[in-house]
Amino acid sequence: MKISSKKIDNCQQLLHFPESSTFRAIMYYFWKFYFKLIGWKLREPFPGPLPKAVLAVGPHTSWQDFIIGVATRSLMRIGPIYFLGKKELFDGPFGWLFRALDGKPVDRFSNKGMVEQVAELFSKDPNFKIALAPEGTRKRVDKLRTGFYHIAEKAGVPIVLVGFDFKTKQVCFSNPLYPSNEEQDMKTIHNFYGSMTGKFPEKDLQHLGKLEASI
Repeated sequence: MKISSKKIDNCQQLLHFPESSTFRAIMYYFWKFYFKLIGWKLREPFPGPLPKAVLAVGPHTSWQDFIIGVATRSLMRIGPIYFLGKKELFDGPFGWLFRALDGKPVDRFSNKGMVEQVAELFSKDPNFKIALAPEGTRKRVDKLRTGFYHIAEKAGVPIVLVGFDFKTKQVCFSNPLYPSNEEQDMKTIHNFYGSMTGKFPEKDLQHLGKLEASI
């Protein structure tokens, strides 16, 4: 059965809840109660005001990181924080749902690379923030992917590191980091994540912090 474009538009309008201040308020108190229930908290407020930023989130060792991330996004109360998805997901019948959840499509087959595509998104929106996972996987890694860094560099926006510390049950924010010297900046990034304990410590990034300390 073919779904008409009019019906899809109507569904999108009804379910585009990120734009609803009432829905945002409800979710804020829901996640506030949830954090209190499980003993988590934000260690400090999000640094700002920052109209544009790349939020680099880690360590990523468990599916539970997603729940903590969704809760944190709501509790920060700084407006939409977008995520990236394959363009094919947005072209399908559920594309409206991914957009409603603040997703942004990336075309893997475009002549423009991901860095340039996301930098363009920043240029088109005066209040654009995007969350990325530097590890790109829940497996242990010995090197972070640097796409998030080059996106911030290309767009001329700061990076805010977001750490999920399961040992202290705290979400931690770094001061804004403006890309200037990749080698030195990556040391700062490694040290930040090196102080965070993931849900599964054997897969987190503490070893990167220890490596920097030994150099």
